[in-house]
Amino acid sequence: MKAPRVTLEQWRVLQSVVDKGGFAQAAEALHKSQSSVSYTVAKLQEQLGYPLLIIEGRKAKLTERGEVLLRRSRHLLKEAVDLEELAHTLGQGWEPELELVVDQTFPTPALLRALKSFEPQSKGTQVQLKEVVLSGGLEALKQGRPDLVLSAIVPKGYLADPIVEVELLAVASPQHPLFQEEGLIDNERLSRELQLVIRDSAVETSMDAGWLGTDRRWTVSSVQSALEIVTSGIGFAWLPKADIHDELGSGKLQKLNLVSGSERNFHLYAIFGKGERTGPATRLLVELLQAECNSCPKRSSIA
Repeated sequence: MKAPRVTLEQWRVLQSVVDKGGFAQAAEALHKSQSSVSYTVAKLQEQLGYPLLIIEGRKAKLTERGEVLLRRSRHLLKEAVDLEELAHTLGQGWEPELELVVDQTFPTPALLRALKSFEPQSKGTQVQLKEVVLSGGLEALKQGRPDLVLSAIVPKGYLADPIVEVELLAVASPQHPLFQEEGLIDNERLSRELQLVIRDSAVETSMDAGWLGTDRRWTVSSVQSALEIVTSGIGFAWLPKADIHDELGSGKLQKLNLVSGSERNFHLYAIFGKGERTGPATRLLVELLQAECNSCPKRSSIA
C-alpha cells in the first residue's frame, strides 16, 4: 500500500485557514505561529503540485480544486477522529465527560434515581445534562455529537433502544371553569379555554405538538413552568403523569373529563449519538435508566 505524502495535520491546518478566514486567525486558533501555518500550507500545495488557496485582500479563498479537496479532507479527519474514539472505547477507557440530552417529558424521578446510582460507579466521568423539548433532541444530534439523547424522535442512521413509555394527562386546577361542565368536554368547548403549551427548544426545526390550534394559548419553556402555572389555576395542559403524581394525589390538579384524548401515550428512546463508539459510561447509564423505568409502579406510567 502506498504511503500518503500529505499528513492529517496539513489538512487540519488548511481547514483552519479557510474556516477562520486567514493565516493569522488560523495560527491563533491552532496555537501556532503564523509562519508555521504558512509553511504547512505552502508545503501541502508543493506536494500536490498546484495551488489550493488564493489571497484576496486579507482573506484566503479556495481554488476550485481546493474546494473539492477540502470537502474530502473534512470527511478524512472525521473518520480519523472516529477511529481514535473507537480504539479508546475498545480499550474500555471510560469517557471523561458524558453529554446527556433529555426530553423534558422523560420521568424526572426515574432520571434522578438513575443519576444517583450512576455517580458512585462513574469512575470520575462528568455529566453534562441538557434538557430539550420535542425536536430539540434531533437538533442536538445534528449540531454535535452528544453521547446519549433521550427523545421520542429517532433520526435515520442512529442506534436506539426503547426506554420508557410516557403518559400525558390533560389536567387543570379543581377551581378551573371546565370542572363546572356537566358530562364530557369536547374539543370545541376546550378550545375556548387557555391552554399552556411547552415551546419546542429546537431553533431550526421547531414544531407544535398537542396544541389545539386556538389563539388562546400561553407558551412556556419547560414542563415545570407549565405545572406551576396550571396548578395556580391558570389554564389547562397535557403534562407527564410521572411528574404530577404529587399534585394529583393532593388534589391540586385533576384530570379533565374529555370526550377523547384525556390521556396521550408515546415512547421515548435512548439514542446513542456515537453509535458503535458508545463508551462504557454511557452504556452503564442507559442500563440504570432502563432499570429505574422498569421498576416504577404502574401508577407512574413509566413501567
